[in-house]
Amino acid sequence: MPGTRWSPQSWRSHPAAQQPAWPDPAELERVQKELAGLPPLVFAGEARRLRQQLAAVAEGRAFLLQAGDCAESFDELSADAIRDKLKVVLQMAVVLTYGGGVPVIKVGRIAGQFAKPRSALTERVGELDIESFRGHMVNDDAPTPAARRADPRRMITAYHHATATLNLIRAFTKGGFADLSQVHAWNQQFVASSEEGRRYEQIAAEIDAALRFMAACGIDLQAEETLHQVDFYTSHEALIMEYEEALTRRDSLSGDFYDCSAHMLWIGERTRQLDGAHVELLAGVHNPVGCKIGPSAGPDEVLALCERLNPQRVPGRLTLITRMGADRAADLLPPLFAAARDAGHPVVWTCDPMHGNTFTSDGGRKTRRFDDILVELRAFFDAHHQVGTWPGGIHVELTGDDVTECLGGFGDIAEDQLHLRYTTTCDPRLNARQSIDLAFRVAELLRA
Repeated sequence: MPGTRWSPQSWRSHPAAQQPAWPDPAELERVQKELAGLPPLVFAGEARRLRQQLAAVAEGRAFLLQAGDCAESFDELSADAIRDKLKVVLQMAVVLTYGGGVPVIKVGRIAGQFAKPRSALTERVGELDIESFRGHMVNDDAPTPAARRADPRRMITAYHHATATLNLIRAFTKGGFADLSQVHAWNQQFVASSEEGRRYEQIAAEIDAALRFMAACGIDLQAEETLHQVDFYTSHEALIMEYEEALTRRDSLSGDFYDCSAHMLWIGERTRQLDGAHVELLAGVHNPVGCKIGPSAGPDEVLALCERLNPQRVPGRLTLITRMGADRAADLLPPLFAAARDAGHPVVWTCDPMHGNTFTSDGGRKTRRFDDILVELRAFFDAHHQVGTWPGGIHVELTGDDVTECLGGFGDIAEDQLHLRYTTTCDPRLNARQSIDLAFRVAELLRA
């Protein structure tokens, strides 16, 4: 946790990677001041509750499902889109809970995932080099110089979109939509006709039968709150420093600082420098925090990140999200798991099987193979079995829409079909059928 010299502004004395080239510093300062005067998006007590639940994951008694959009779009924030995305996550959680036999902690990549790191500052469009698209919090995805100019006012728009999304999520998860009696209603029409949809419906029918049995035994199901609502938490990559600083507030009960832009924040693979601004900021807030770990990270660096982000070894505080690639995971993961285990760090280990397996198709679209995703997941579980540690969760990019962005899976999507329904603003996502299929595969790995 933070030292005595930490403050929400102390990141400014550290190098900050992946930041936009804001054209007007005075306007940026005005926007940050306006954001700092707005109410928090989440509350410190909610973040503490998530940390307590993640402690159960660190101890091998629960499983983390972190899922949602690659990059949320200002243009796709309808109630239907949010509901359909939530449906998929709830379905996956049911499959994992029922098939894997452990409680599932549900954390969405939602209500704040409006910014993305990029591998290049510019991209070529025709005969022009224009600024790269960095997410709708920063600029627009239209391929023109004017649209790609960084605009700090977009942070205000992102805040209000996050507010609306959170309001709807809370209504869905606490107002009856997430009631276990609605388990059939979560199966969308284009999923229900698939093999995965039919397998899901079988589980739903068995849950219905179990509920009827408990009611017949005299159990008051109405009094069981957990049957009627779910805890659903928000997360995003803490990328744009001024936004995160403005929403970092001191909790009136504990006196501790929390980044109130989301319940959980993570540091990306490109911004996890030990002396960098992102690590400095998240080292000081008391939210549960995560950090992406790619193939360049060895045991020494992982242990240094653990000491920097969770020196007091608080269970549930730190999640490390591995993203190695299907061909390297089996070799690279066991030494990392063993190092954290031997040092006594209560890490929540989760697997991001998508980012290390991205490539560009012959048609010029970024995509991922479903089979590669499965290979990396199996390697993740095998490595934990080998070392004697707990495979704590998965971190995936998905949508509730019937997109054609990832190859294979249900329907065996081929490269010449990617253009049919390719709508992502950045990286390719699993569609609902592929997501449910993945949940069944992970449940089998948990049982094994």
